[in-house]
Amino acid sequence: MYLLPQPKKLVFTEEICYLAYNRKIQISESCAPESWHHAALLQKEMEQYAGCRPEIVRGHSACAGVVLEVQPADDEESYEIVISQQGVHITGAGTKGLLYGIQTFRQIIRQEGAVLPGMYLWDAPDMKNRGYYHDVTRGRIPTLEYLKHLADTLSFYKMNQLQLYIEHTYLFEGLSEMWRDDTPLTAEDILELDAYCRNLGIDLVPSLSCFGHLYKLLRTKTYSHLCELPDPEKEPFGFYSRMCHHTLNVTDEESLNLVMKLCEEYMALFTSRYFNIGADETFDLGKGASKETAEKVGTDRLYIDFVKKVCEFIVSKGKIPMFWGDIICSFPQFIHELPKETICLNWGYMPDQSEDSIRKLAQAGAVQYVCPGVSGWNQFINQLEDAYENIRRMCAYGRKYHAVGVLNTDWGDYGHVNHPEFSIPGMIYGASLSWNSEELSFQEMNRRISVVEYMDHSERFVGIGADMAKNTIFSWHRAVIYQEVLEYNAEVYEWDRKALEFEEGLDERLAAANQKLEAQKKELALCVRSMDSSVRRKAAAYQIAADGILIFNQIGLALMGKIKKEEIWELASWLETWYAQYKKLWRSVSREAELYRISHVMFWYADMLRELAK
Repeated sequence: MYLLPQPKKLVFTEEICYLAYNRKIQISESCAPESWHHAALLQKEMEQYAGCRPEIVRGHSACAGVVLEVQPADDEESYEIVISQQGVHITGAGTKGLLYGIQTFRQIIRQEGAVLPGMYLWDAPDMKNRGYYHDVTRGRIPTLEYLKHLADTLSFYKMNQLQLYIEHTYLFEGLSEMWRDDTPLTAEDILELDAYCRNLGIDLVPSLSCFGHLYKLLRTKTYSHLCELPDPEKEPFGFYSRMCHHTLNVTDEESLNLVMKLCEEYMALFTSRYFNIGADETFDLGKGASKETAEKVGTDRLYIDFVKKVCEFIVSKGKIPMFWGDIICSFPQFIHELPKETICLNWGYMPDQSEDSIRKLAQAGAVQYVCPGVSGWNQFINQLEDAYENIRRMCAYGRKYHAVGVLNTDWGDYGHVNHPEFSIPGMIYGASLSWNSEELSFQEMNRRISVVEYMDHSERFVGIGADMAKNTIFSWHRAVIYQEVLEYNAEVYEWDRKALEFEEGLDERLAAANQKLEAQKKELALCVRSMDSSVRRKAAAYQIAADGILIFNQIGLALMGKIKKEEIWELASWLETWYAQYKKLWRSVSREAELYRISHVMFWYADMLRELAK
């Protein structure tokens, strides 16, 4: 039996507990009213996996088979489970502790059914704040149904915070010029999701770009004059440009007034006491409209003064400001100029990520979260091995330097092409390693996730997906840069121009990778028969994504002249036929959003391939 996160103490006994249809779920009088929602989760799980649907009662019942109780203790998220022949007793130190005990018991039922081994289990988290950061702005906007599903999954693995990243994908009043070609989230969406998350013990935190990464806002005719660099509205759209430019000119007082207006409108929708202002990757600061001021006072002073003003505004509204720590790492001594409540979100996504920035900000006195990532950006399938190593290191650094939280990030650079469910294993890595410092190996973690999340008795599902991702050679990142440079001569940094070059031996690597992918697709098909019927459909998404990797690897070979012309023509048709299936997968969990931008890239390649085949 596998439990994720691993509990701190688990002792089995020789007793056996039989769950019966005529025993009840008893909510003790010590429990808060919201415990009814949590008991209902358990009731549904028992109906599906134990074959019985016990009635829920409150108070005392002589027929109780599962007793839910709260006994206050220092850590309100701690809990214990006792399973004996008399029944099941779940005790939480608070409402959240009881919820987490129920979530663990759901995992037990999912694997053991109606006949449970006797046990004593006690558990509590290492890290107080365990969050997930979801990009809903750079191409993909999930449906409200999927966001609720994500909240269900986060709670199941004892995560207690969800942040939604917004640049332009909320329907701000008076800003139709910014979101008119999108399918933005509405106030009703946010309010409904906020209430849904609260019932699951999740704090839904707003995150709004307030400095850099204001691509669509600063390309409007109304606000383009506030951009650091001139005439942004005259440039063609580019995935690459969106990531690198479009910083506010903070020397214009109108910039601060605009940011405060947006923050005030957006924060009103959330019950969270936190507000993330972004403020990362302000690459253009001091290079355009603010250049003269930057030469006098320095870009560090320009940066910290603006962040301070925005943070002070957030505090004045009764909220706790958060901001990304990548810029202030260059001048950590300025951290003390920000309001004392401010939390620095210190990110780093490399598998061999060093602890330097975390140590540096800790020494400067910053209150910080460590922020690893699930490595799905610019990928058809998440690079899970990189994600695991990154998350493992960052959680360890967080404990070492007394971070107050872990925020595991899921970005959507270049259109967010990866299916959102592919990030779930990486999310579980973060949930497990922030809750319990005892580390499992990458392979062991994947085996356990295969069983608990995907109900795969062969324990191979997640490992196969991770192996598929390793065969990404002609990546989406490379494909987009190649397309944008050739189509409209996009300006890219020198280190990214290598996407236009084909290194020696690349053709052999591409061919070998595709051979492996074909074999892995068969492995996955065989794995499906070991999975519960309720989750088998998830394998189809991996098959679609694997074909996406195959196709773009083949495109790489075509560009190198390593494929016959008739095969290139067939490749163009394969790309278009495959993309029709990809669009169905997209629409199953996401709004239309910027799917049309991904379509542009796909069809550019199909047309280009036919030109090559002539």
